[in-house]
Amino acid sequence: MASLSSMGNDLYTGKRSFDIVGRRRTWYVAAAVLVLISVGVLLVRGINPGIDFRGGSQFTVSGAATLDQSLATDAVADVGGEPPRVAVVGSSSLRVQTAELSDEQTRELSEGLAEAYDVPVDDVTATFVGPTWGADVTRQALLSLGIFLTAVSVVMVLYFRAWTFAAGAIIALLHDVVLTVGIYAAIGFEVTPSSVIGFLTILGYSLYDTVVVFDKVRENTADVLEQGRDTYAERSNLAVNQTLVRSINTSVTGLLPVGAILIIGVLLLGAGTLRDIALALFVGMLLSTVSSVFIAAPAEVSLRMLDSDYRQHTDDVLLERAGEHPEARPADGTDHEPDDEAGRSAGAGSAAGSPTTAVRRRKKR
Repeated sequence: MASLSSMGNDLYTGKRSFDIVGRRRTWYVAAAVLVLISVGVLLVRGINPGIDFRGGSQFTVSGAATLDQSLATDAVADVGGEPPRVAVVGSSSLRVQTAELSDEQTRELSEGLAEAYDVPVDDVTATFVGPTWGADVTRQALLSLGIFLTAVSVVMVLYFRAWTFAAGAIIALLHDVVLTVGIYAAIGFEVTPSSVIGFLTILGYSLYDTVVVFDKVRENTADVLEQGRDTYAERSNLAVNQTLVRSINTSVTGLLPVGAILIIGVLLLGAGTLRDIALALFVGMLLSTVSSVFIAAPAEVSLRMLDSDYRQHTDDVLLERAGEHPEARPADGTDHEPDDEAGRSAGAGSAAGSPTTAVRRRKKR
């Protein structure tokens, strides 16, 4: 604990620094590869929609004498139903899901399941979910996501007074959602309304961690154009390092109880609401912490470099650092985003200090 505290202090003061922003192209490539893999898994395997989305008949057998799932499969086949999805729920119950059945088939299957698992017919409950209800849930979830993203973008632009922060946060957020859905598809867990609730919850968690990082970025870069010691990217990298330990602590604190719920849901309670929502929360919280550091802040810097004032300032700082006066720039006035590899180590972890050279203050175009 003492070493972690010492490292946190070193990162905050700039004595120690991880060059996260300077290596942003590496993180972009890694994120793009993971997103493409997730999209590929979705296209090949697709998600496993629960009965709430696809519709159908569901039977729950309580107090079963055995948990042999093949008995349920045989019972469904006897009444002419499609191959079912059978899952163990808790220690003595099973859930059997199949396509829509007629009233006669429903009655016969209830009796067949009661006989197969040696329980009274009253202990077999049957429910039916229509596909229109599932379509309505999907539509409302997508509508909620759209409203959420729009509201978040407006609030962040007003709070930070810069569109680049809002854009960086949305990029990181979409990265988290796509990877989480891709992991769901790869594992094969059912996507239920509880899963959707988990997806929407991680959006807020992702933004929470990102806003903490961005708030420090804004504080460190408030007067960046008025000094000549550090570039915008270096000040942003310092902010990421200063909040790194806090992000790790927050993530671990949140992941431990969610991980415990996930393990209990999978190993002890079987399929159910706890497992569905816990997986989305666990994966989403983990990805949110990573993306706020390696995606959100670097993306904001790249978007900020679209502004010619910040590109010119970066060029001037690097030229001055190399011993070349800023006024000795090429006469063609070409603006470009400099390679952060040159000179980033000299100032990536430096704290904001008094200017070492007079860099003229530029007016916004």
